[in-house]
Amino acid sequence: MSASRSSETANALGPDEPDPEREDATPQSGPVPGSELLAALLDGMDAALCAFDADGVITHWNREAERILGWSAEEAVGRRGFAGWAVRSADAGDVHGQLMAVMDSPGREVHEFALLRKDGGRVLVRTQSARVLGADGKPAGVYCAFSEVHAQIDLERSIALSEALFEDASWGVVLVDVDLRPTVVNDYAVRALGVGRAAPLGRPLGELVVQGVEELEGALHHVLAEGAPTGLAELWVTLRPGTTSGTSGTASGTSSTGAGQAERRRCWRSGFLRLASPLAEGPVPLGVGWLFQDVTESKLAEQDADRLRFRSSQLHRAGQAAAECEDPMDAAMAYLDFALAGFADHALIDLMEVDGERLIRVAATPSGEPGPVVPVVGAGIPVRYPRGHPALQAADRIGSVRASVPPSAPPGTAGPAGDWAAERQWPRDAVHALCTVLRSRGRTLGVVTFLRGASRPAFERPEAAYAESVAVLMAASLDLAQTTATQ
Repeated sequence: MSASRSSETANALGPDEPDPEREDATPQSGPVPGSELLAALLDGMDAALCAFDADGVITHWNREAERILGWSAEEAVGRRGFAGWAVRSADAGDVHGQLMAVMDSPGREVHEFALLRKDGGRVLVRTQSARVLGADGKPAGVYCAFSEVHAQIDLERSIALSEALFEDASWGVVLVDVDLRPTVVNDYAVRALGVGRAAPLGRPLGELVVQGVEELEGALHHVLAEGAPTGLAELWVTLRPGTTSGTSGTASGTSSTGAGQAERRRCWRSGFLRLASPLAEGPVPLGVGWLFQDVTESKLAEQDADRLRFRSSQLHRAGQAAAECEDPMDAAMAYLDFALAGFADHALIDLMEVDGERLIRVAATPSGEPGPVVPVVGAGIPVRYPRGHPALQAADRIGSVRASVPPSAPPGTAGPAGDWAAERQWPRDAVHALCTVLRSRGRTLGVVTFLRGASRPAFERPEAAYAESVAVLMAASLDLAQTTATQ
């Protein structure tokens, strides 16, 4: 560091250095003198900085200014303005006037100048200048911080990108720290999580997500340890009751939790970025940038389309299998066997007595492990369905009736679900039921019942339509069986 700059630094901005001739002078191991500390701070700045006194003479010139323009502090300090060395003569007056004009106004002023490098090249810089007040409160000079315009534009682009992501992005952006707690969320993510802007900050993800949090945290841990994955990941999550997703969902994405609350199951197509400090010498992780889009509606639509294709294929295969059955009753059970695949765990066929008052169980799947529909032993004995049974309701309404074990079912030795199913003459592992009437030639022949266990969701309205399609085919075969039996 030059003597001229050090002396100017001490005189202009720093306290007086201690007198080495005094007996109580500070030893070398004492505090750093103010002028040297100030000079070190100036040289350590990322921005170029120069300062002028009231007469326009340069008093400070740091290393970043030397890097950008090539002029050293020894060559710059003591010069009056930039004329004749750091700016073209034709531009010198205008540049000097704009820089010194800030002495007469408070605040900062921003300008762009074309300065000359020591090697003769030109560089466009953006400057921020402000006046320096003396001890008497009057303007004593000007300081000017500047950087290359392209570097400044890159910085501004980065800042603008960050602000756009956290305000106007059409996907969710969440910054997660190394403890896997959200630190910043944008508007889209707030709507997707269904909470207030500050509610998720600093909270464990498990407080926001009921199911799928293990997969989400596993992905975040992987990014912190190994880096960002090459592709996108689709994560199914269920939001905790009390939060609602900002994107409306179909019934397929909703499950009741009682007390008027609902769990929202969402599919988030996610990408991850590992965040590291640009100021650290080594890779120091700051957290993870998590970007996601709610694709629940499109995924449910894809699932519905796949399900529809599968069920159409099953009905086609069922029709071919039924056509090869000599016994119409076997054909009806073949339709039911093909319909069960991917649809239900158990099925029952109850036919009306001749007088139409009671239902008789004629075929069913095994009550234990899943199996094909077979005729029941002791066929012809009426089923003791209590009043209001879903099968009886379906027969009375000539339609379909859905039922599920209530959340507040009375406890029993086999659990609430077992008691609920046993009371309705169903296998004890059944928790969801769909009863559909069997109609042919304007007559009610009986009821077919589809049952699901706890591992499956409740039946929904589109599934009732599929069950009715199966029931129509079954009813035609059962009608033929009854007609054949009476002949």
